[in-house]
Amino acid sequence: STNCFRKREIVSLLLAVGVTGNIGSGKSTVCKIFEGLGVDIYYADAMAKELYRTDAALKQGVIELFGESAYDVNGELVKQVLSESIYRDPELRSALNRLVHPRVFAHFKDWCDQKRVQGNGYVIKEAAILFESGADKTVDLVVGVMAPLSLRLKRIVERDGCSEETAMLRIKSQAPQESWFNRCNYLIQNDGHLPLESQVLEIHKALLKRCIES
Repeated sequence: STNCFRKREIVSLLLAVGVTGNIGSGKSTVCKIFEGLGVDIYYADAMAKELYRTDAALKQGVIELFGESAYDVNGELVKQVLSESIYRDPELRSALNRLVHPRVFAHFKDWCDQKRVQGNGYVIKEAAILFESGADKTVDLVVGVMAPLSLRLKRIVERDGCSEETAMLRIKSQAPQESWFNRCNYLIQNDGHLPLESQVLEIHKALLKRCIES
């Protein structure tokens, strides 16, 4: 990579792009559009859920934090037990993040190494708390997905069938988008006015150009 890219601490020899956005911003929708353009996507939250089930050390750490009720009889994570606690207790949330993030980082490195061998131009890592978790150090560039608070709140309530109070708890558990948007290399406005597809396509072309120049 050229000097215009930030120094990555984990991944090398492949252009890795982070896509982040607060809950309800529509970052998953944005990633689906990138996927439709042939870009490989690493969904960090989904991988974390898989590691909760398969990583013995992580599983033990979760049980020590939340008790045996954190897993059901089939060894599956009981999401409700964790979510009710972490949205209300910042210290518990931080303790859980310290457990899971290093394991996701290591898995992402292995995943990127495989993609590098295949000769892909760039890949995307989708992560909700990219900056808070330190995952921004595992990528070269960051795309931020922005949306107004009222619209995010409406999307969460409609998507998850939860109350506005619960949706606001989830929103408040994350750093506000105003705290990180100026650290992004590209921004996508998902406010219902500018078409998402055209914004994604413009960034896709810019990223491909950077790959050629790197």
